[in-house]
Amino acid sequence: MKRTILILAMILTSYISASAETSQHKTYFAYDVNYEMRFDNREFYKSRFSKSMTIFGSRLTPSAGIQIVQRDRTTHKIMTGIDIMKDFGASPVAPSVTVPESPELSSSLNNKDLFKELTLWYGMKKADRQQSFELYAGIFPRRFMEGRYSQAFFSDSLAFYDNNLEGMLIRYKKRGTFFELGCDWMGKYGDSRREKFMIFSSGEKKMGSMMYLGYSAYMYHFACSREVVGVVDNMLINPYLRFDFSRPFEVDNFTITVGWLQSFQHDRLNVGHYVFPNGAEMVTDLSNWNFGVKNHLFYGTDMMPYYNSKDIGGYKYGSRLYVGDPFFRVFDDGTTGYGIYDRLEVYYTPRLGKLLDLKVSALFHFNKGYSGCQQVVSLLFNLQEIVK
Repeated sequence: MKRTILILAMILTSYISASAETSQHKTYFAYDVNYEMRFDNREFYKSRFSKSMTIFGSRLTPSAGIQIVQRDRTTHKIMTGIDIMKDFGASPVAPSVTVPESPELSSSLNNKDLFKELTLWYGMKKADRQQSFELYAGIFPRRFMEGRYSQAFFSDSLAFYDNNLEGMLIRYKKRGTFFELGCDWMGKYGDSRREKFMIFSSGEKKMGSMMYLGYSAYMYHFACSREVVGVVDNMLINPYLRFDFSRPFEVDNFTITVGWLQSFQHDRLNVGHYVFPNGAEMVTDLSNWNFGVKNHLFYGTDMMPYYNSKDIGGYKYGSRLYVGDPFFRVFDDGTTGYGIYDRLEVYYTPRLGKLLDLKVSALFHFNKGYSGCQQVVSLLFNLQEIVK
């Protein structure tokens, strides 16, 4: 039976490809395969913003489908696949070292639990020499986002563990101009599951030979469930100026970005009015000969004022409400007002071929003094390039 289905599928694919040559478009088999490995050792014993831990795991995301190319070179894709992810060391433990009902006893940790999420998406791209327009809809990889978002928007761990968006993304590019707008539906209303969605956007315009004017923003709607009432609105906008000094200094990359982070947050049930966390941010990135230094300097108030607050059901908001880096809370001892958070990264990105992106980093965090460090190794391997 399986052999019959395979033969029929091959015949159908051949028929589609052959007939497409004589029609208004061409149809091809499409694929997208990516592998990612991340090692992130976090030593945060001097801070209460985040726990010390080691994130070490890998992800394989294969997908396949059909690509249609029109005569005007507009392309359409229909793709489906699976997100396979393994935290290294997360294997079943012996019954003698835990309680009988522990989830760490389950053999599924080594098999079916590795299959995290189905991907299912449509993509369209229309481009000419002057401009391009792209649209994605469905469940698709987060890496499709290209905007410049501060760590206050999205943390590194979110990008690794929440690998997909569920919603829609549109993007427009023209020489010197970039714009994207998307929606990520993060939670469907249920008994215990809160309704959650985020609308995000980013854009940039070249204003001169070395200056760019841009912004990033999101509106995060953290709504209620049947069991827990209460809604929190969390909005963040980041206008910025970016200066690119790479050419005059004759280096691979030298950029300085200065911007303002302004948040509008409203816990409708427990507070009843808006609060306005804010601050200035400057990001300096200098790299040459595969080595680089990147520094994030933030001066402002606690950008996550409800982080330790609880909803009416007694559940802490924490990372459910805030998806950015918790170091932007600025203070961990109850101090209020303006303070400084600085993140210094020293990195090495060897050029090992177009198939492989490898980055080795050491990061140091400072609030009221030294807060902790990270050692990070990330590897991205695009298997699609091999087939090309």
